[in-house]
Amino acid sequence: MKLIKSLLAVACVLAAGSAGAVNPVPGTAQTEPLLLKNATVHSVVAAPAVQDVLIQDGKIAAVGTNLTAPANARVQDLSGKNLYPGLIALINQLGLIEVEAVRATRDDREISATNPDLRTEVAFNADSVVIPTIRSNGFSHSLIYPSGSLITGRSALMQLDGWNWQDALVQSSVGLHVNWPRMGIQTGWWVRDSVEQQQKRQAEQLAQLQDYFSAAHAYYLAEQAGLNRGRDSRWHAMLSFFEGKLPLFVHADDPRQMRQAMLLAQQYGVKLVIVGGRDSWRIADELAANKVAVIYTAPYGLPTRGDEAYDQAFSAPGVLKRAGVQFALSLDGFWDTRNLVFAAGHVTRYGLDQAEALRALTLDAAAIAGVADRLGSIEVGKSASLVVSSGDIFDYRGHQVEQMWIDGRSVDLDNRHKQLHRRYQQRYQQPSQSVQP
Repeated sequence: MKLIKSLLAVACVLAAGSAGAVNPVPGTAQTEPLLLKNATVHSVVAAPAVQDVLIQDGKIAAVGTNLTAPANARVQDLSGKNLYPGLIALINQLGLIEVEAVRATRDDREISATNPDLRTEVAFNADSVVIPTIRSNGFSHSLIYPSGSLITGRSALMQLDGWNWQDALVQSSVGLHVNWPRMGIQTGWWVRDSVEQQQKRQAEQLAQLQDYFSAAHAYYLAEQAGLNRGRDSRWHAMLSFFEGKLPLFVHADDPRQMRQAMLLAQQYGVKLVIVGGRDSWRIADELAANKVAVIYTAPYGLPTRGDEAYDQAFSAPGVLKRAGVQFALSLDGFWDTRNLVFAAGHVTRYGLDQAEALRALTLDAAAIAGVADRLGSIEVGKSASLVVSSGDIFDYRGHQVEQMWIDGRSVDLDNRHKQLHRRYQQRYQQPSQSVQP
């Protein structure tokens, strides 16, 4: 009976929250050209400059000075404003988790350990009240991925202003995600397993992973030779991986994990992306030599070891940049993605300059996701996914996102936080309604 009452209470809380939160209506397709005049354009591919940008049919039609507006165009003056490409948040579970503590609102993982056929986009909830709070900080796109114990599934790039997952989908099967088995030994007071037990478990998990890839490769070879007499949906989903069309995204922080992942990628001739990469700075030269990209998820982290400098986590992106590693910045999670823009600003004080930090959230992020031909910079022919800020978009105090377009569609930047702010502002503008005893 107590369990039933608890479940009913949770349901009531969720219902009340949903009833009070109303997401903005997604924007409609662009019907007339739009000329943005006199903005400080941060194109990513060139130094910031005061320019005009013409948007037509959802794409950037022209970039330059003193552009002439088409006859039926709408003109908007952005003097004193900053114009950026829409920011891209790689590696999160936005739209897959609504309330972290409530299992019924989570659709971020499967139970089994090997799920290479799992397509994340079909679980994406475009009505999540978290999404508008992320958009409000300048993010137009998000790479969502499934969590799990070993081979977790495929990530998908979504735009953040759609009615449903079909509207939001930009690129399916961006990468095959693997949680690499732990290599380090834990010795804290909270650890119950002995060193020997931990080593045995790690060896078993690594053998399981290697055996799975070996078996899937045998299936691939048999498929190529026309020898398969049945179809295994999971191994069949690996065909594009062995054809070199599906990059490998390995979640790893330890250099030993990353080196093992590089060996696996070399064995099968696939592109490797390290996700997490807390210690990637330690083997930056190796990663660069092997053309391994990194999605660095610890820009706010504390030092991992007692002998590391206080700013080690902050300065790692600069080390990767100087070594020639292609990288993007990320905060793994869902609601906390909104703070990624400020994390990027933070690392500009520890080895990255402003342009490099912007590139890590735009063009390099788009390149890692395989969509650099469509997104990530303000160039003719690319998607008109743009953000207007009245201040520096990386500055916590000066940051003020005022407008956004995704594929030329104007996006409503209202969200649950702003709604609550407006609501409780009124509380102090009304006389007290307390009841006297």
